[in-house]
Amino acid sequence: MISIEGLNKIFSLNKKKIIAVDDLTLTIKEGEIYGVIGYSGAGKSTFVRLLNRLEEPTSGKVTIDNREITSLNPKQLRLARQEIGMIFQHFNLLWSRTVEDNIAFPLEIAGISKADRSKRVQELIDLVGLSGREKAYPSQLSGGQKQRVGIARALANNPKVLLCDEATSALDPETTNSILNLLVDINQKFGLTIILITHEMHVIRKICNQVAVMEQGKIVEQGNVLDVFTHPKKSVTKKFVEQIMGSSEADEDISNLIDNYNDGKILRLHFLGETTNQALISKLAKKFDVELNILQGKIVQTQAGGYGTLFVQAKGGIEEINKAVRFIQEETSVEVEVIRDAN
Repeated sequence: MISIEGLNKIFSLNKKKIIAVDDLTLTIKEGEIYGVIGYSGAGKSTFVRLLNRLEEPTSGKVTIDNREITSLNPKQLRLARQEIGMIFQHFNLLWSRTVEDNIAFPLEIAGISKADRSKRVQELIDLVGLSGREKAYPSQLSGGQKQRVGIARALANNPKVLLCDEATSALDPETTNSILNLLVDINQKFGLTIILITHEMHVIRKICNQVAVMEQGKIVEQGNVLDVFTHPKKSVTKKFVEQIMGSSEADEDISNLIDNYNDGKILRLHFLGETTNQALISKLAKKFDVELNILQGKIVQTQAGGYGTLFVQAKGGIEEINKAVRFIQEETSVEVEVIRDAN
């Protein structure tokens, strides 16, 4: 669906060259929700603006639905942009226009008749949950409502791709979740390919299928969200994962907690994907003569499934505990590690 090859963007500032996007190559499949995450200055917002040529690339090629965007003349580009919707961090609404007029604006530019515009605008208002607010002005709307207008406007011309540049970073957590749920709904209903730029890992966790991590203009790590979460390779990725799973301070906390338990075995159970739904603890308690004490744990859900870690104290006869450990190793897909053996 989207092919990006050797994309570069170099700015000049005070006679110095600043490389914002550095030889970026990426493929995004049709219908995916693809997340691009990075800290401020990583180049992610410049990257997404290069895709529809709001920023002109210094070099490289962008192909969307078999059309090379980077080779189009201005007239061709205007037509191509009708198939690439975009929503922004600060909404970019026309403050002198009502909700319905903001949504109708790209349809006016496309030359759609007034009757067809009105029909399409009402469909979109219903889709994004703004029924009854058609005549309101942006100043009369909450942040979440403004972003819903922005989403409706971006969808006006039935685009194939939706670009989201920090679309939720100006919103509170509850509103962020409602907007993310709306994006998932749109993706599932229309098969729309969504590229989501963010610096918040929980946004990636909640709705993205694939993720690319940017640092200093480069993609330093990419892949399935669950794989990147569970096996982060780069230090920047590990920092983002800590936003969800906790930091090294949490590791110290569990070490201090474990020190308070002086008998049995302390097990670390690592759940991944479908294994997070297994009733493992109750199964072990029924099958083996062991006493299980949950010390600490955390399970996080992603679009590809859940993952997490559980620390358990197993008490009882040595042989029974060993049987329980072997059962986990041989009969389940849960990873188990004995991190302390006091028997």
